[in-house]
Amino acid sequence: MKYYRVHTADMAWATKQPRGIFTAIAKLVDAGTMSEEEIAEYWRNREYFEEILPVPPYYADGNPDGAITWFKDTPEGNRIWEEMTFYREMGAKYGLQFYVSECTEIPGEVVYEDEFQVAVKNQRGDAEITTRQLA
Repeated sequence: MKYYRVHTADMAWATKQPRGIFTAIAKLVDAGTMSEEEIAEYWRNREYFEEILPVPPYYADGNPDGAITWFKDTPEGNRIWEEMTFYREMGAKYGLQFYVSECTEIPGEVVYEDEFQVAVKNQRGDAEITTRQLA
Protein backbone atom coordinates (compact mmCIF):
# COMPACT_ATOMS: atom_id res chain seq x y z
CA MET A 1 0.00 0.00 0.00
CA LYS A 2 1.13 3.56 -0.59
CA TYR A 3 1.08 6.20 2.15
CA TYR A 4 1.41 9.95 1.73
CA ARG A 5 1.44 13.14 3.71
CA VAL A 6 1.15 16.76 2.63
CA HIS A 7 3.34 19.21 4.49
CA THR A 8 5.45 22.36 4.37
CA ALA A 9 9.24 22.50 4.64
CA ASP A 10 8.97 23.95 8.18
CA MET A 11 9.79 21.51 10.94
CA ALA A 12 7.18 21.14 13.65
CA TRP A 13 8.51 21.58 17.14
CA ALA A 14 6.53 18.69 18.63
CA THR A 15 7.28 16.06 15.98
CA LYS A 16 10.63 17.19 14.53
CA GLN A 17 9.05 16.41 11.14
CA PRO A 18 7.76 18.74 8.42
CA ARG A 19 4.58 20.51 9.52
CA GLY A 20 1.45 18.85 8.08
CA ILE A 21 -1.15 20.77 6.10
CA PHE A 22 -3.73 20.86 8.90
CA THR A 23 -1.22 22.38 11.31
CA ALA A 24 0.21 24.74 8.70
CA ILE A 25 -3.19 26.33 8.11
CA ALA A 26 -3.95 26.40 11.84
CA LYS A 27 -0.75 28.42 12.28
CA LEU A 28 -2.13 31.03 9.84
CA VAL A 29 -5.24 31.27 12.02
CA ASP A 30 -3.19 31.53 15.23
CA ALA A 31 -1.02 34.28 13.72
CA GLY A 32 -4.07 36.33 12.68
CA THR A 33 -2.95 36.19 9.06
CA MET A 34 -6.32 35.21 7.66
CA SER A 35 -9.39 37.45 7.39
CA GLU A 36 -12.29 37.07 9.82
CA GLU A 37 -14.34 35.37 7.08
CA GLU A 38 -11.51 32.94 6.31
CA ILE A 39 -11.06 32.15 9.99
CA ALA A 40 -14.79 31.42 10.28
CA GLU A 41 -14.51 29.16 7.24
CA TYR A 42 -11.45 27.50 8.80
CA TRP A 43 -13.47 26.60 11.89
CA ARG A 44 -16.31 25.22 9.76
CA ASN A 45 -13.81 23.08 7.85
CA ARG A 46 -12.02 21.98 11.00
CA GLU A 47 -15.30 20.94 12.59
CA TYR A 48 -16.23 18.97 9.47
CA PHE A 49 -12.91 17.14 9.26
CA GLU A 50 -12.85 16.38 12.97
CA GLU A 51 -16.29 14.84 12.51
CA ILE A 52 -15.42 12.62 9.52
CA LEU A 53 -11.69 11.99 10.06
CA PRO A 54 -10.91 10.38 13.41
CA VAL A 55 -8.54 12.45 15.54
CA PRO A 56 -5.89 10.05 16.85
CA PRO A 57 -6.23 9.73 20.64
CA TYR A 58 -2.60 10.63 21.34
CA TYR A 59 -3.42 14.28 20.58
CA ALA A 60 -5.43 14.40 23.83
CA ASP A 61 -2.12 13.90 25.67
CA GLY A 62 -0.27 16.50 23.57
CA ASN A 63 1.32 13.92 21.25
CA PRO A 64 4.15 12.99 23.65
CA ASP A 65 5.77 10.58 21.15
CA GLY A 66 5.84 13.11 18.30
CA ALA A 67 3.73 10.90 16.04
CA ILE A 68 2.78 12.03 12.54
CA THR A 69 -0.05 10.87 10.33
CA TRP A 70 0.12 9.60 6.77
CA PHE A 71 -2.93 9.27 4.54
CA LYS A 72 -3.55 5.85 3.09
CA ASP A 73 -3.71 5.77 -0.70
CA THR A 74 -7.17 4.25 -0.58
CA PRO A 75 -10.58 5.55 -1.66
CA GLU A 76 -11.24 6.64 1.94
CA GLY A 77 -7.90 8.40 2.46
CA ASN A 78 -7.94 10.01 -0.97
CA ARG A 79 -11.48 11.30 -0.45
CA ILE A 80 -10.32 13.25 2.58
CA TRP A 81 -7.48 14.81 0.57
CA GLU A 82 -9.83 15.70 -2.28
CA GLU A 83 -12.17 17.45 0.17
CA MET A 84 -9.39 19.61 1.61
CA THR A 85 -9.81 22.37 -0.99
CA PHE A 86 -10.06 25.14 1.62
CA TYR A 87 -6.69 24.17 3.10
CA ARG A 88 -5.00 24.10 -0.30
CA GLU A 89 -6.59 27.43 -1.29
CA MET A 90 -5.50 29.15 1.93
CA GLY A 91 -2.00 27.75 1.59
CA ALA A 92 -1.76 29.08 -1.98
CA LYS A 93 -3.25 32.45 -1.04
CA TYR A 94 -0.79 32.98 1.80
CA GLY A 95 2.27 31.70 0.02
CA LEU A 96 2.77 28.32 1.65
CA GLN A 97 4.63 25.79 -0.47
CA PHE A 98 3.31 22.29 0.12
CA TYR A 99 5.15 19.06 -0.51
CA VAL A 100 3.93 15.49 -0.82
CA SER A 101 5.98 12.73 0.76
CA GLU A 102 5.15 9.18 -0.30
CA CYS A 103 6.27 5.72 0.68
CA THR A 104 5.13 2.19 -0.05
CA GLU A 105 5.63 0.86 3.45
CA ILE A 106 4.72 2.19 6.86
CA PRO A 107 7.69 4.43 7.67
CA GLY A 108 7.83 3.95 11.44
CA GLU A 109 6.26 2.39 14.50
CA VAL A 110 2.45 2.41 14.24
CA VAL A 111 0.75 4.11 17.17
CA TYR A 112 -2.67 4.55 15.55
CA GLU A 113 -4.50 3.42 12.44
CA ASP A 114 -7.97 3.79 10.95
CA GLU A 115 -9.46 3.45 7.47
CA PHE A 116 -8.08 6.85 6.35
CA GLN A 117 -4.66 7.17 7.93
CA VAL A 118 -1.84 5.65 9.87
CA ALA A 119 0.12 7.46 12.59
CA VAL A 120 3.73 6.58 13.27
CA LYS A 121 6.46 7.51 15.69
CA ASN A 122 10.18 6.85 15.46
CA GLN A 123 10.34 7.24 11.69
CA ARG A 124 12.84 4.75 10.32
CA GLY A 125 16.02 6.17 8.85
CA ASP A 126 15.95 3.55 6.10
CA ALA A 127 12.36 4.29 5.06
CA GLU A 128 12.22 4.96 1.32
CA ILE A 129 10.33 8.23 1.17
CA THR A 130 10.10 10.37 -1.95
CA THR A 131 9.17 14.02 -1.62
CA ARG A 132 8.09 16.42 -4.34
CA GLN A 133 6.58 19.89 -4.49
CA LEU A 134 2.82 19.95 -4.74
CA ALA A 135 1.83 21.94 -7.80
